[in-house]
Amino acid sequence: MPHTHMELPFGGTQASDTFETGTRAAAWGGTTTIIDFAVQRYGERVEDGLATWHAKAAGNACIDYGFHQIIGGVDEFSLKAMDSFIDEGVTSFKLFMAYPGVFYSDDAQILKAMQKSAETGLLTMMHAENGPAIDVLAEQLYSAGKTSPYYHGIARAWQMEEEATHRAIMIANLTGAPLYVVHVSAKQAVAQISQRLVTAARTSYGETCPQYLYLSLEDQLGAPGFEGAKWVCSTPLRARAEGHQDAMWQALRTNDLQIVSTDHCPFCMKEQKELGLNDFRAIPNGIGGIEHRMDLMYQGVVTGRDLAASLGRADLDHPSADVRAVRARRASSSRAPMPIW
Repeated sequence: MPHTHMELPFGGTQASDTFETGTRAAAWGGTTTIIDFAVQRYGERVEDGLATWHAKAAGNACIDYGFHQIIGGVDEFSLKAMDSFIDEGVTSFKLFMAYPGVFYSDDAQILKAMQKSAETGLLTMMHAENGPAIDVLAEQLYSAGKTSPYYHGIARAWQMEEEATHRAIMIANLTGAPLYVVHVSAKQAVAQISQRLVTAARTSYGETCPQYLYLSLEDQLGAPGFEGAKWVCSTPLRARAEGHQDAMWQALRTNDLQIVSTDHCPFCMKEQKELGLNDFRAIPNGIGGIEHRMDLMYQGVVTGRDLAASLGRADLDHPSADVRAVRARRASSSRAPMPIW
């Protein structure tokens, strides 16, 4: 699984899965390897962030693991540190066009990092949303008394994802850096990836996630009370009526999106999602919670098979003996299947 976040810090809390609990659930569901994200935030050294994540995982993971590196502060020191990434077994790094004050990189920083990417062969992974503009929209909604979880997705409008995706592709095109756009949820962002894929100086990739294939903004709006908080994620769920889910499926069929990953970053409702009871901006951005983990992994085994069948891609469905055993147990179970996510 190429995109997970064990113990990711967010807004005074952290993702509820540790390397022990998260990889145990992954193994139970048939996943044998994850690539997690070592974290560097503003004011921290890249090397210290990577060492911290090695310490979190060492002796605790039940399956194989590797790391991408989050660069939360592109400066002369982090750029120099990138020269040693490959020797450390890290071949990719992630930048954020969102979350000012935490992980955000401006265009000048992105340019410098992508130049280093082109020089070293490192893969640039991009969270493509216009963070400063989103923060303005979120503040305006909050000031107008619109504080419920539904407005998380309204603030993170599809225009903010499309614009940032286009900008990331153009800088990658200029520098010759390989680009991997993570968790794509807007059909307009898919269109940008599709249009620019063949013109980029080097390879571009797009990733989507199961929640963007199966869930929608309408589902979140229809949830009672604060229940919609469990589906707050970034990029956000999009409106089914506008065709975003259909666009994700079609992009997978045409290979304009090449990767389906979970972006596994769970937060429990109690004392985590509830941090945003009166302000959607404070809701941790990750789907699910530790109490749902086993059901999610259990259902994900069958989702992989169904996705492969839908796409006509037998190469996506080569289960190991462990996965086949889980499927056999599921087939013999009288328990009604849980919906994905």
